[in-house]
Amino acid sequence: MTSFRSAVSADARSAFLEALRATLPGLQLLTDAAETERYRFDETEYTRPGQPLGVAFPTSTADVSEIVRLAAEHAVPLVPRGAGSGLSGGATAVDGALTVVLTRMDRILEIDRANMAAVVQPGVINADLGRAAAEAGLFYPPDPASFEWCTIGGNIAENSGGLRCVKYGVTRDFVLGLQVVLADGSVIRTGGKNAKDVAGYDLTAIFVGSEGTLGIVTEATLRLVPAPAPKLTLLAFFPSVVAAGAAVAAITEAGIVPVTLELMDAFTVRAVDEWHHLGLDRDAAAMLMIESDAGGARADEELSGAADACLIAGATSVLRAADAVEADWLRQARRAAPGALERAGVARMDDIGVPRACVPQMLSEIERISAEHGLPVGVFGHAGDGNLHPTFVVDRGDPTAERRINAARAAIYASAVALGGTITGEHGTGTAKKGYLELQRGADAVAVMRAIKQALDPAGILNPGKVL
Repeated sequence: MTSFRSAVSADARSAFLEALRATLPGLQLLTDAAETERYRFDETEYTRPGQPLGVAFPTSTADVSEIVRLAAEHAVPLVPRGAGSGLSGGATAVDGALTVVLTRMDRILEIDRANMAAVVQPGVINADLGRAAAEAGLFYPPDPASFEWCTIGGNIAENSGGLRCVKYGVTRDFVLGLQVVLADGSVIRTGGKNAKDVAGYDLTAIFVGSEGTLGIVTEATLRLVPAPAPKLTLLAFFPSVVAAGAAVAAITEAGIVPVTLELMDAFTVRAVDEWHHLGLDRDAAAMLMIESDAGGARADEELSGAADACLIAGATSVLRAADAVEADWLRQARRAAPGALERAGVARMDDIGVPRACVPQMLSEIERISAEHGLPVGVFGHAGDGNLHPTFVVDRGDPTAERRINAARAAIYASAVALGGTITGEHGTGTAKKGYLELQRGADAVAVMRAIKQALDPAGILNPGKVL
């Protein structure tokens, strides 16, 4: 994946930097390559970012507005960036572009208990918002695996998901309104704290998941919900991933909606257990982690129903966490699955989704494609909402790895789309998947996306080369 290259002349770039320093003298601006290097990449393997013109750290909406206004005036492209935890290349640097890092806009402006809402800047860490909401007896459900360091702005840009999506939904479901700096530097607000608001087009939804290609989010109003009961946790082990997939489909068909329904295949179970020594069944071909936060008798009913579905599907063992501490260990181990696989080599995590009833077929397809391409693959993910993360693990020095992985990825995407699924369930399109967008959406739908991009960013300065 090569970087988009800006056509702006060296003189224009130099004039832009001079104007930026003169207009915003308090703005931290890095231009030395040694200092900007760490801001070139996100967490996506096999990306080839460009060399940025510089890296700026605004601290207010006014800063961002002025940066964008000057960039538009000098035709210099911009790359908005949060913590860099993305997995699709959405925040990777562009040659000749200014990377705008929003992590210093990190204030929780309000926790509004009466309206069950939070107002935050984009640099707020997901977990910090969760803790602040909990102090008010409220709950912010979206929880990407990187929740301890990813930012709300990045979550909004990618429409991130997480372990609790099966019950609560993704980031989009919790965004009530936004403050956005447009491509000419003007600032708009969309939505607000109203529980119901259907005035005009839903501009909030357009910006969520747009990966900084339509505007830069500088404030978000987010929906909170009442704090749930403590979780009860169940593990089920299976003789095959297809049997685990069948259990997922059966749980869904039974109308059980756990807060967490996660899958790990044998490769991932072994990698996690070798790292964390949790006593997992290393002989099992797959494991499901199922949790309920319904509370009381209802939680027991949900887990009992899920256990029955697992046993009917062929589970070899089903057991509950002994206490909240053990449950938390297991949950954290699932979140650590990507890191556990990275210990075995270069781990290229992917992200696809299918209708929940198709999870067994998709797992079979991943096994087939892995065998055909001779690539070890660990599979884990949010099986309860059909979102799977096939992760290729290769030797660090393998010169054929990227080519073989790309061929296998293409086959997996084609299989997912054939099942009515998606090329990305929560990681976004970025640079990693933009070549496959038309496969899923079709040429006419992509043309509509291009028209929206052209209308909002006619000069193409916002995160160029991403998504489309």
